[in-house]
Amino acid sequence: MSKGILLGLLVVVAVAVLGSTAYAADKDGFVVSVAEGKLIMSDKDGKNEQTHAIAATTKISLDGKAAKLADLKKGDGVKVTVGADGQVSAVAATRAKAPG
Repeated sequence: MSKGILLGLLVVVAVAVLGSTAYAADKDGFVVSVAEGKLIMSDKDGKNEQTHAIAATTKISLDGKAAKLADLKKGDGVKVTVGADGQVSAVAATRAKAPG
């Protein structure tokens, strides 16, 4: 096998492996609704709703304190961290304070 063909095959394999790798990602937006094991959120513009499965092991916080999914309310700011495996690993929510 010539060196050129071998190098080409290595490049193809590298692209296939790296191209299929999932990367962790954060998604910011607002809570639309919550249900048992499910979070529906919108993007920062209040559009593009997304549904996320929330496992019992997912770390959830509200205003920096440990919370339950049921503690989150519509309109809370939310940052969802999705791991390389595609599963939600953390949900960090903030509640807007009423003016006063």
